[in-house]
Amino acid sequence: MYEKCIKQLVVDYRPRRVAFIVIMGNDDKAEKYSEWAYTDVGDSFDDMKIRAAFRGLAYPYLYDGARQALTRKYGPTATPHIFIFDQQRILRYEGRIDSNPQEALAAKHEARDALDALLAGREVEVKDTPAMGCSTKWSFKEESVNEEEKANNAKPVTLDLVSPANLRTLLRNHNSDDELLFVNFWATWCAPCVAEFPDIEKMVRMYGERQVKFVTVSINNPNEKNLVLKFLQKQHAFNTNLLLDSDDPSDAVAALGRADWKGAVPYTAIIGTDGQILYSSQGGALKPLEARRALLKVLRDDRYIGQQAYWNSKF
Repeated sequence: MYEKCIKQLVVDYRPRRVAFIVIMGNDDKAEKYSEWAYTDVGDSFDDMKIRAAFRGLAYPYLYDGARQALTRKYGPTATPHIFIFDQQRILRYEGRIDSNPQEALAAKHEARDALDALLAGREVEVKDTPAMGCSTKWSFKEESVNEEEKANNAKPVTLDLVSPANLRTLLRNHNSDDELLFVNFWATWCAPCVAEFPDIEKMVRMYGERQVKFVTVSINNPNEKNLVLKFLQKQHAFNTNLLLDSDDPSDAVAALGRADWKGAVPYTAIIGTDGQILYSSQGGALKPLEARRALLKVLRDDRYIGQQAYWNSKF
């Protein structure tokens, strides 16, 4: 939510001889997948390189998540937490950037006020403010990650037969809950399907509490139900899993009614509440980053305003 704001601070104040350094201090091993509900990546070093490239972050971006040595010395309570030093490296301000992550609602701009005061040789009036945001992911929080994983792995895994007619109705996605539908067609005999399945289950754990329903549809023969279920159990696939109840797998193609799908699996689609396909991927392994961003672009704001606008913006 603050990426654009930080980027603008750099643009406005770097020419005035203000240096900027951004530090990632979160331990990515202390983040539950459910905490990724509004992002495409986590906070690992590799993931942050992806984010920096995605948003073109043109300032030093350092990583301290693995050891948190510097992070412990600074003691940030939340992200973002800003520290402003003068020319003698004396701390003059620390806390929030401004009073609201929604730019239009931010009436106070303490970070800018502090910078302006220091550049003018004045005393900083407001020297510290509460840093409001997601709490720092300290390494001791790893246990909560393990607890969530155990809870997910303990959930029942089911597999139900679905007739071509019922599948056709499902794929129209006319539902009262106004949920998107993320559907993956696959088979146990399909190597790319098996390879990408863990990425789909990761998305289930990331976005499962949002307005999207995850469904897998196996085009194995109905008499292979036990084989399909055994695979799903190994994957701890607790989302909705269906097996086409037909000895003719092309019935799945007919049920989807999509001209660009000729039957090759895996085939993945995000379907809107009007039945429109908003994203699709077929053949080869799914590109997880591409699929996550496609989903984030169409998921409506639910817990806070601005997430959908962020994923559809360029800055």
